[in-house]
Order: sequence, then C-alpha cells, then structure tokens
Amino acid sequence: MAPASNLAASRSRRVSPNESPRDPEASPLDRASDSTPVADIEDSILLRVLVQVLASIGILATDLAAADVVDQSGISVWAIPLSWVGAFWSWQHRRKRNIATKFMIAIGMLLALAFFFNALLGRMNDTRLVLAELLIQLQVLHSFDLPRRRDLGYSMVIGLILLSVAATLSQTLAFAPLLLAFLGVVLPILVLDYRSRLGLLSQSHPVSTTRPSASRWWSFPELTPKRILGLLLATVALGLIVFAFLPRLPGYQLQTFPVSAPITIEGEFDARRIINPGYVSGPVGGGRFDEQGGAEGAGAGQVRGQGTGEAGVMDDTFYYGFNTEMDQNLRGQMKPQIVMRVRSQAQGFWRVLGFDRYTGQGWSISRNEAAEIIDRPFWSPQFFLPRLLTSAATKEVVQTYTIVAELPNLIPAMSVPERLYFPTDQVALDAEGGLRSPVNLSDGLTYTVVSNVPLRDRTALGKAKGNYPPGLRTYYLQLPDSLSPRIRQQTEAILAKSSKPLTSTYEQALYLAQYLKQTYQIQPDLPYLGEGEELTEAFLFRFGGGYPDHFSTVLTVMLRSIGIPARLAVGFGAGEFNPFTGYYIVRNTDAYAITEVYFPDYGWFGFDPIPGHELIPPSPEEDYTFSVLKQFWQWVAGWLPPPITAVISGVFRVIAMVLAQAIGWFLGQFSRGWLGIFTGLITAVAVSFLGWLGFEGWRQWRYQRWLTRLPEMESLYQQLLRWSASQGHRKRAAQTPLEFAQQMQAVYEPETAATIAAITNAYVNWRYGAQTVDTTELRRRFQRLQQRSLRGLSVPT
Repeated sequence: MAPASNLAASRSRRVSPNESPRDPEASPLDRASDSTPVADIEDSILLRVLVQVLASIGILATDLAAADVVDQSGISVWAIPLSWVGAFWSWQHRRKRNIATKFMIAIGMLLALAFFFNALLGRMNDTRLVLAELLIQLQVLHSFDLPRRRDLGYSMVIGLILLSVAATLSQTLAFAPLLLAFLGVVLPILVLDYRSRLGLLSQSHPVSTTRPSASRWWSFPELTPKRILGLLLATVALGLIVFAFLPRLPGYQLQTFPVSAPITIEGEFDARRIINPGYVSGPVGGGRFDEQGGAEGAGAGQVRGQGTGEAGVMDDTFYYGFNTEMDQNLRGQMKPQIVMRVRSQAQGFWRVLGFDRYTGQGWSISRNEAAEIIDRPFWSPQFFLPRLLTSAATKEVVQTYTIVAELPNLIPAMSVPERLYFPTDQVALDAEGGLRSPVNLSDGLTYTVVSNVPLRDRTALGKAKGNYPPGLRTYYLQLPDSLSPRIRQQTEAILAKSSKPLTSTYEQALYLAQYLKQTYQIQPDLPYLGEGEELTEAFLFRFGGGYPDHFSTVLTVMLRSIGIPARLAVGFGAGEFNPFTGYYIVRNTDAYAITEVYFPDYGWFGFDPIPGHELIPPSPEEDYTFSVLKQFWQWVAGWLPPPITAVISGVFRVIAMVLAQAIGWFLGQFSRGWLGIFTGLITAVAVSFLGWLGFEGWRQWRYQRWLTRLPEMESLYQQLLRWSASQGHRKRAAQTPLEFAQQMQAVYEPETAATIAAITNAYVNWRYGAQTVDTTELRRRFQRLQQRSLRGLSVPT
C-alpha cells in the first residue's frame, strides 16, 4: 500500500509556480532535470527594464569614448537592440529550462573569446577597448538568460564596468550626460534590488495566486520622482565636493602608456625633413617647397597664421614656427582650432622645436643635418632616448597626447624626453632636442612620452658659473655681424637700472624678461621690416614692441649680446585644463616661442617675456595636489574684492602647503624600510584616534547645543532617554513615555526606577497636560542617578 499511496500523493501534489509541469513522455534524464525547481525567478518588469537601460548606457558610453580615441564607433548600433531582444526573450522564457539556449550561449562565448584574442594581437598597444568589446559581447549573450535576480546583478556589474572603461577612455564632456543618466537609473535599481532581496517586490499590491505580478513604480514610495530627484541631486553634489577636495598626487598615479596601432612607413625616413601641411606650394620668402608641401628653408606666417603681401601664403590654422626656418617678418592671425588633448601628471610647455641661429629677421636650425634616426627595439614598444646629464633634481612626468587635427611631423613633448611610445619603427632626434616622426601627426593618433624634467632651483641656478664649453659658445652666442652695438648697450643699461647688483646669469635673465614684459607692448599691426632691417633693433627703438613671439626673440638676442648662451624654443602652452576629463585642451593658438637659457651643469631652462604670460613657463615644480579646488577658487575669486581675495588665498595656500607636505611625508615613510613602515602605521593610528576624538567632541557639542534650544523639561527628558540607551535599554519608537517608564520598573532597582517614573510623569503632564513643572528637584535626582550609575550602583537588575 505504501507505493500506491506515494503515487497518489505525487499525483495530487500541486505544481509549484517555479516549476515546469512534467511531460509524461519525457526521458528519465529530462525528468531528473525537471525535478530541480528554478529558484529565485525575478518577476519585476521594472527592475528588468531599468537594468537593461543601465547596461545600454554602459555600451553607449564605451562607444562614444572609443570614437574619441580611435575614431571607431558603431558597436552600440547592434549591441543595444540585440541585448533588448535578448532581455525580452529571457522575460518570456524565464520559467523554462532553456537548455538549447544555454548551449548556444556557451558557443557564442567561445566565439567571442576567439575574436577577443584575434583583436588583442592586433592592438597590444592599448587593450582597454578590446576588453570592453569582449564585455559588451558577453552582455549581449548574457541578456538571453536572465531568469534570476542575481543574473540581473551580473548585468548591473557589467554596465558599471563599461562605464568605468568609458571614463578612462573619454576625452570630452560628452561623457557627463551619460554619467548623470547612469546615476538617475542606478538609484532606483538599488532600491528595487534591495526590495527583491528581501522578497518585497511582490508585496506592494495584490498578487495573483497563479502568477507573480510585475512590480510597478507607483507601488513603492521610495521611487517617487521627488525622492529620486532629491537623492540624485544629493549624490551629484556630494560627488562634486569629493572631486574638488580629492588630493591629486602625480607620483602615485597609475602609469598607463596608450599608443596608437603601429603605422607602416613606405620608403626611407629622411630625418632632416620637416613636413608642415600649412605651407602652400610655391616660393615663399626666398625659400622653396617640395612637391608635397613640405618646407625646406622657407619662412611661415607670423603670429599664428596667414602671411600676406610679399611674405607669402600659409594656411591660417597652422603655426608658422614649426619648420627648419622661422621668418618673423611674416604677418597674420590664426583661426582657433583644437589640435590635441594631453593627459599629463603635471602642467608643462609642450616643446616642439629649438632654434640656434639668428638671421636678423627670424631663426633657423643650423645643424639640421645632424638629426639622428633612432630605431625602436623589436622586443619593446618604446624608444629609449639619450639621458640628460644634469646636477639638478629631476622629476619623471608621464604625458599622453591625442591628436585631433593634422600637425607637422614634429612630436610635442615636455622637455628632456627619455622614453617615447610612438606607433612607428623609427623617430628622429635633432641637435636642439626636438623629436620628429616619419609621418605627419594625424587626427586620432595617440602616443605617450616619459620625460625626466629638471626642476628649477633658483638658488642653485643663481650660483651656476659661466664655464661654457667651446661648442656651446659657437652655436648659442651667434649673432649677425650687422647687429647694432646699441643692442648690447641697451641691455647693459637695462640691467644697470636694477636696485641691486645682478651678478648671476639667472637673475639677469629673469630681470630682462620681466623688463620686456612690463615696458613694451604687443603691437597688433606692424609694418614689414625692410631689407637689411634687424628685428631686435626695430622692436626696441622703432616699434616699442611687436608680436608675441618677437618678445622671446628680443630676450634671446639681448642675452647673447652680453655673453649668455640662449636659444629660441617653440611649442604649445599647457592649454585649458578640463578637471572633469583630466585632459589639457590644446589649440593652435596656444603655440608660441620662449627663450631657453643654458646653465652649466644644470642644462636649459625657459623664460617667457610675453606680456600676459607667466614669467616662468609651466613646469612640474608647481603643486597640483589640489588643482581642481584651486581652479574653483579662481572662479570664485573673480567675484570678490581684491583685499578679501588676498586674505583667503593666503589662508588656503598655507593649508594646502601643510596638507601636501603632511601627505607627502606620510607616503614617503613607506619607502624607508621597516622603520619607516612602522612609523607610518603608528602615525596613521594616532591620526585616526585624534580624528575619532575630534568627531566625538563635535557630536557632543552638537548634542549640548541641541539641548540648550529645548524647553527645560524636554531637555531633561531627552537626557534621561539617552542615559537609558547608554545602559542598554533604548526606548522604542512605538512606546509611549508611560509604557517605557512602566517597563523600566522591572529592569532597574527601585530608586532608579522611581526617578525614571518621576521624570516621565512630569514630562507627560508638561507635554500633554500643559502643567508647569519645577525641574530643579527632578534635575537633582537625575544627577544623583548619573553618579550612581558611574559607581555601578544603578545598574539593570
């Protein structure tokens, strides 16, 4: 009878909502598979839709960021619709085993893995996008199998990872709207996911006995638009505050070295050749051009742009100084255009070329034939450049450049590059420290430079003596024979105006640069120099100023006239820093010239005499730990009176300096062996303890301040509740004051219980009976109660 009863019981058993009905014709293997119920099925349509939106935002963000880096987009065109199809199919079949589908998904994952390894071999230079594409493919496959809440959790994590990858790739603020959309979606998802974990999604409204109902947003008070919007605004505000105050320590940033895919070069690399697409074919200023528009010994348009008249023609989006010769008798202006984005550990002057020979109306590179070709090792993706021998302290600075407009075949880099990650097999290094590429820098090209920049120590440079090597004097003291003696006389007269004797080369260069900046003006319209007329003399005695680059030329010539080796360098200013993307936005109008002065044993250091520029070009000596907060303060300071701005700036400067030094000292301890590690750990514990004490003191101050604002009886009653909570008996929110006092009768010894009852009764009479209460005796009894508890006499029974 037992088997028969078991059979009857099995027939009478109801099929669980989470089980599929058994097929009587199924095989034993199928029956064994069907006997295992599908657990944790997620029936919330709203949660599923929001998770799918979250994953779609991650895919779209990655697609847009990829377009910034490799000019490649379109993965979202097929990935987002297909993933939605998969999510719909998964919803319809969430209660089925879907064995065949799982096999197809497994095959698809293997194919995705094969495509991944194939793409990885072709893009070893930067694997972030390859990994993101693999993750998107896996998400599309995964969307066809989402029966459970934890499966939706995997999609949430994938969306978060994709957004993080997009954040590292993105170079523009196009990423910001997607980030806000992500926050707007993820907040209700977290609420729904938490309710699902507690099994509450189907309890907000009547549920069918045969089929779980889909959750609706209006069923949950936590998901009202007002609450979600308030939480979103609070999250964004808190994030911006943390973002502004977050210290940025360049030495401890992750050093990634992105570089474009390898470029194949046809033909032989001519290291002497500079190809500037801005030059128009044809004779210009006595120079000549090759058939491809590359300049050979020709001039270019003056101040950012297009030369006119007899001086020649140049594209008005290219800087005239990126050439083997620089004709400063040309005129014109450039149309602003973004040319590159730079991610750097420190702000700097992105140097391009140096000139050593002064022609009277411009500059040239006298040793262009000495440009040396450097081959990249076949086993390494980087070029190893000659190291600089210097007595100055140096700092390693990593810079990644992304070109967004066509540039000459000159490679911008911060001074003294030592390692270069560039997508060609060869580059060239000229005698003035400039890097050259076999091809023009085109839109989308990415490369990385690691520079070992000498730090500017004013005291040490002031003591540098003028023992210059003979070769250095030959090239960097050169001046035309026709140069007027008045230049030297004027230079010496300017130095004689100093209130103190200027005995060092550094002080003389600094004083002359400052003098030019303050005395002469930028002239927007200048006549052309006549044949044989010299630029420096016209600047000082005829025009009373000149174009911006003329200031650097005049400073270089004046230094040479008194025996100080100097040269002209051209490049790009740091550009506009975007704190949200972390990139410096560099435009063609940021290109200009500076003067570089040689100091024995220390090397070359730049000076900028152009009005409106900082006297010292951007360099790693400046502290960028709180750079975002600094930029925000500069914006606020523009609205405040100067005296108030000066006081607040001084306070912030001291605080920032102390914090930076403290953080630097603390992190430095961990590089000094075991003793330094123990010192750092002890310091961290001590600071944490002091921080806890300060926090507790702040809480106590807030509590006392709150009590002073309460009526006397209310204050006494609140102190009683806090004391009872400290003894382990907290009043529940559902209890009335009298119920709480009655409960305490069984907890504490009689005298304590009587004091609690007296204070509670007085509070009820005052609060609800509007009776006047004399709290003097009650406060005295409460103080005795506190003293007894400290002696251990008034404790719970």
